[in-house]
Amino acid sequence: MFEDIRKDATDRMGKCVASLREHFKRMRTGRANVALLDGLKVDYYGAEMPLNQVANVTVEDARTLVVVPWDKSAVGAIEKAIFKSDLGLTPNTAGAVIRLPLPAMTEERRRELTKVARQEAENARVAVRSVRRDLMNELKEMVKEKLISEDDERRAHDEVQKLTDHYVAEVDAVLADKEKDLMHV
Repeated sequence: MFEDIRKDATDRMGKCVASLREHFKRMRTGRANVALLDGLKVDYYGAEMPLNQVANVTVEDARTLVVVPWDKSAVGAIEKAIFKSDLGLTPNTAGAVIRLPLPAMTEERRRELTKVARQEAENARVAVRSVRRDLMNELKEMVKEKLISEDDERRAHDEVQKLTDHYVAEVDAVLADKEKDLMHV
């Protein structure tokens, strides 16, 4: 029974940290990164398609992304999707090749992104603590139904708290890495 609770806690808390990492991948740091365009959807023949399903995205140099659509008629739709996104990028089109130069980030913008990163990390911490709360309620119900003793509940409570502390520390480490990445010029 404790193994089920531990496995459930590990899975759910791990997903909170993985979600934070995914969000941080899409956050712009001033260097070209293909993951920057991962969430971008393109209106392609009336259907919303992810950009990576209608074009090849590569890094040309440290500050330039290159998008090469597989179908030349999709160039306009891709440009429109990039303009509509909140990435702040301006596409330069030469035939069927779209270049996305990433402007250098100002100190002010870096600080804004650091604040956003801290808020996202706090949301991840709250999610981890929410998982802990759910598991604690589950343990209390098990004691009420006489499925486990109070001593077993106490041990499981301590185990869940250790897992919570571990995953909160992991969130803090991911945030520290991202802050360092954001503030690096």
